[in-house]
Amino acid sequence: MSDVTVDAYKVGESTNIKWHEGAVDRETRERALGQRGCVLWFTGLSGSGKSTVAYTLEHELFKRGKIAQVLDGDNIRHGLNSNLGFTAEDREENIRRIGEVSKLYADSGMITLVSFISPYKRDRLRVRERVGDRFVEVYMKIPLSVCEDRDPKGLYKAARAGKIKGFTGIDDPYEEPENAEIEMEVAKEDGVLAPPREMAEKIIEYLDKKGFLKA
Repeated sequence: MSDVTVDAYKVGESTNIKWHEGAVDRETRERALGQRGCVLWFTGLSGSGKSTVAYTLEHELFKRGKIAQVLDGDNIRHGLNSNLGFTAEDREENIRRIGEVSKLYADSGMITLVSFISPYKRDRLRVRERVGDRFVEVYMKIPLSVCEDRDPKGLYKAARAGKIKGFTGIDDPYEEPENAEIEMEVAKEDGVLAPPREMAEKIIEYLDKKGFLKA
């Protein structure tokens, strides 16, 4: 094989590769499933309810005969991303990998629910650009004070005690989305979070309106 041919099949650091189209295209899969593949990207501080709402949404969609899958940040670090830490570089790679996985899921017709803190705008933007118009950003816009009061994993307490370094919201920034498709906030009058099912129903209404719940 000539050098010219090798260069033609170079992607990133990989050489001698090419993209193979499947025998079943996305539209055919979606017609069979009765839905359109998409990526709902849940972002927000630790303790903001990302995973709780994502799993509730998965269940509610299943009850409606729709196929959805949650990709949870903690779970992914048990396997695919178990070799990554929490440096800025590792966090970037963490999001890059799950972005690619979520695109594969969406291309197969799956409603993909991704729950990652994903604190940096540039990383979320790269995933949005990769997925395209099927990317739906769900911002869990819950104040730090509320998340810290909830602290279901005890992480804020540990971070305040100096036992965790580079913890988002304490000594590492969270860059808020500016134009998220969906925002979830605490109730203005009492600062209480809406029930997860209520939040899930709001998202289902959005998906239905945008045509993702039918092929």
